[in-house]
Amino acid sequence: MVTATADLDQDAKARRGFLLALGAYFLWGLLPFYMKAVAHLPLAEVIANRVVWSVPIAAAVLIWAGRTADFKAAIRSPRSIAMAALTAVLISINWGIYVWAIAVDRTVETALGYYINPLVSVVVGAVLLGEKLDRLQIAAVVLAAIAVAVLTVEAGKLPWVSLALAFSFAAYGFFRKTLPIGPSQGFLLEVLLLSVPALCYIAYLIATGQDHFISSNAKDTALLIGCGPITAVPLLLFAFGARLLRLSTIGIMQYIAPTMVFLIAVLIFDEPFGTIQAIAFALIWTALAMYSWSMFRGREVRATAPATR
Repeated sequence: MVTATADLDQDAKARRGFLLALGAYFLWGLLPFYMKAVAHLPLAEVIANRVVWSVPIAAAVLIWAGRTADFKAAIRSPRSIAMAALTAVLISINWGIYVWAIAVDRTVETALGYYINPLVSVVVGAVLLGEKLDRLQIAAVVLAAIAVAVLTVEAGKLPWVSLALAFSFAAYGFFRKTLPIGPSQGFLLEVLLLSVPALCYIAYLIATGQDHFISSNAKDTALLIGCGPITAVPLLLFAFGARLLRLSTIGIMQYIAPTMVFLIAVLIFDEPFGTIQAIAFALIWTALAMYSWSMFRGREVRATAPATR
């Protein structure tokens, strides 16, 4: 009876986690629409407001969750501050490239970047953490490399937008693991650190009359304030959802957002997508299928392995 109750409780947590994570990926998938809406605004001003208006939301969630003690301990640790500063810089680079790419009609490249990201993370784990790769994972990484090579030959240059997004987010994930606090506390610490230069920049724009927050129309003001919720809400939904889900489930769900972004770019934004791009994406999708199968197979092997003492 106790086991049955525990199983039901676990299923309920998994369903709640799935819905929270699904909400996060769905919002991330729709993010290009918002980035298009702010494309007429200066990139630096958008990023600065994205940081500043994320702070109150992150703080409110932390207080609601009752995790302020962990946060207070973190801000008294020089190591935590230093690592949070590094991750804050990395996520700022990622945000900046993403917002710029959508503004200049390179949304397809952002989708490719986030498809490549999990495979880059696998390589980072192997090189920096000594994690072993099985044959399927090695083949998946090779296919991804071939896809990048195909795009490079076709364009005459590296698809730097995709690679920059993939590597910056992989680096962010790698160093984020070093923060000895939870995701919601870490996110608040990051945006608090970033809010200092962001507020200084916004104050400078207002003082010189170059801002779009006070000196512009109400629509631009609302769009800039909205940069906070569209940044913080999906991140926090994901943080709470991921804690209730298996890593393999998260691994598969992470393809939802780039798939939505890809479809929006091609079907709604009408960005060019020719034969070469189709070949590259086919290689990436095949690589992701192999990677996902390897991940599931590994979990099944571990689940059926005899227990040892």
